[in-house]
Amino acid sequence: MSQRIPRRPPPLGGWVAYREGSRVGQEKLGQAALSSRGLEDSPRLWRQGHYTHFRMKSCGSMLGLWGQRLPAAWVLLLLSFLPLLLLAAPAPHRASYKPVIVVHGLFDSSYSFRHLLEYINETHPGTVVTVLDLFDGRESLRPLWEQVQGFREAVVPIMAKAPQGVHLICYSQGGLVCRALLSVMDDHNVDSFISLSSPQMGQYGDTDYLKWLFPTSMRSNLYRICYSPWGQEFSICNYWHDPHHDDLYLNASSFLALINGERDHPNATVWRKNFLRVGHLVLIGGPDDGVITPWQSSFFGFYDANETVLEMEEQLVYLRDSFGLKTLLARGAIVRCPMAGISHTAWHSNRTLYETCIEPWLS
Repeated sequence: MSQRIPRRPPPLGGWVAYREGSRVGQEKLGQAALSSRGLEDSPRLWRQGHYTHFRMKSCGSMLGLWGQRLPAAWVLLLLSFLPLLLLAAPAPHRASYKPVIVVHGLFDSSYSFRHLLEYINETHPGTVVTVLDLFDGRESLRPLWEQVQGFREAVVPIMAKAPQGVHLICYSQGGLVCRALLSVMDDHNVDSFISLSSPQMGQYGDTDYLKWLFPTSMRSNLYRICYSPWGQEFSICNYWHDPHHDDLYLNASSFLALINGERDHPNATVWRKNFLRVGHLVLIGGPDDGVITPWQSSFFGFYDANETVLEMEEQLVYLRDSFGLKTLLARGAIVRCPMAGISHTAWHSNRTLYETCIEPWLS
């Protein structure tokens, strides 16, 4: 399979291509991350390295001259002090930030996160950031369990190289993919799971995406498509949550009802245990999103049968602690960061949002 070449390069650093199974991804790194891997990241750094090498050669030449003027004993004495001088030299500072893995949303691609990469590079220099370029564009409509498997194959080697842990930033539909990853991975080491405007309790709204996919259907009758075996082959139907047809949702949903623990299945206990391995769950969203409906779904709130929004603490999945929400909140591991004035496509490029809700959790 040929490797994908981005149409336009990222503003910082380069692309490091890697292959996971039969899929090809791209790893975007900022300049500081490239430097941390031992690559010269600018002509200035190259010149500095060359200059240091030149000085060392000059010192060697000077010792050779001194050797002609001084007794050999003095030369040997000076050379004996060189190891001590090298040990006393200050070691170069290296950042110790945990790696960051970014998962995109519906119809997105890795290029959408170029601003986020800039922000991380500025505030946390040296951080290795990987934007997983899998299931982008129309491929993001593939069933979510298929996507979970693909992303799992990509994150396993990253986690294996980071025994201190990693951070996940998962946007929109990607937030559901990441929550499923945390459920099915027995040995994940995610410190912060940052859910960026993600419909964690499902979606029920007439959005532009929906009208493009199903032009003849409205939200009131979309359940006829989504709660069919054919409909469950589309990612958006995997988390379509019609509050007026709750029984159909529970029986037909092959994804959301399972990771929510709303329907019994043999892996429920193990998935809950795995999910509780996460260090922090950071929930981000806002009333001006314009896509996530209701917007409180980003915080595990959702409609009741009368389309009144019930907050997370009023949801059955919380009250029953079916997948660990109540336990996480009790230990202070859930952070809610609502912010007004940000539309759905601007969450990953808003600098104020980054500094307020994301940057503090990138340890």
